[in-house]
Amino acid sequence: MAFIKEQTQIFIDIFAYLLPAVPTTILITVCAFILAVVLGLSVSLARLSRIRALRLLAKIYVDVLRGIPLLVQIFFIYFGLGRLLQLDRFTAGVLAVGICYSAFLAEIFRSGIGAIEKGQHEAALSLGMTRRQVLRHVILPQAARIIIPPSANEFIASLKDSSLVSIIGLRELTRAGREYYSQYFVDFQTWLVVGIIYLIMTLGLSRIVSLLEKKYRVHGYGVSH
Repeated sequence: MAFIKEQTQIFIDIFAYLLPAVPTTILITVCAFILAVVLGLSVSLARLSRIRALRLLAKIYVDVLRGIPLLVQIFFIYFGLGRLLQLDRFTAGVLAVGICYSAFLAEIFRSGIGAIEKGQHEAALSLGMTRRQVLRHVILPQAARIIIPPSANEFIASLKDSSLVSIIGLRELTRAGREYYSQYFVDFQTWLVVGIIYLIMTLGLSRIVSLLEKKYRVHGYGVSH
C-alpha cells in the first residue's frame, strides 16, 4: 500500500513538473506548421509553374530537405545560421521544423492542386478570369478538400518531431523530462509520463483528423465508404 502511495505521488510530481512545458511544445508546433504551410504552398506553386528554372529549384528544395534528417537541419540552423543571424533557440527550432515540414507539405499541396481537372482551369480562363483568380477562387478551394486531411497528419508528425528541438536546449516537454530525470534520477516514470502526455495530445489530434477526413472526403479519391 505504501509503495502504491509513493509511486502515485511520484507520478503526480512528474505531471506537475512537466505540464508547464506543454504550452511551449504546442507553440513551437503551431508556429512551425504555419511557416511550413506558407513555404509549402509557395514551393508547390513553383513546382507547378510554367517556368522551368523555377520548377527545378523547387524540386531541388523538396529533394534536399526530405533527404536530410530533421535533427541535422536543427543543428545546421541553430549552430550555423543561428550564429550568423543571432537566432535564439525558439526561433531556430521553429525555423528548422517549419522548413523541414514545408518540403513534405509542398508535395501534398502539389498533388492536391494537380488532382483538380484541367478543364476547370481552362473553363475559368475562358470566362475572363486571370490565372491568379482561377487559382484563388476555383482551384485552391477544391484542392483544400484533398489537402486538409494529409496536412493534418503532418501536423501530428511535427508535434512529435518537435521533441528534437530539446537538443539545442529549448525547454519543451522532452527537455523538461530530461531536467526532471537529471534532478531526481527517476527514469522509467519520467519517460512514461512524457510518453503519456504526447499520446494524449496525438490521440486528440488524431480524432480531429478523423473528423476532417469525413467532412472533406472527396468521392473518387482515396478509399470510399
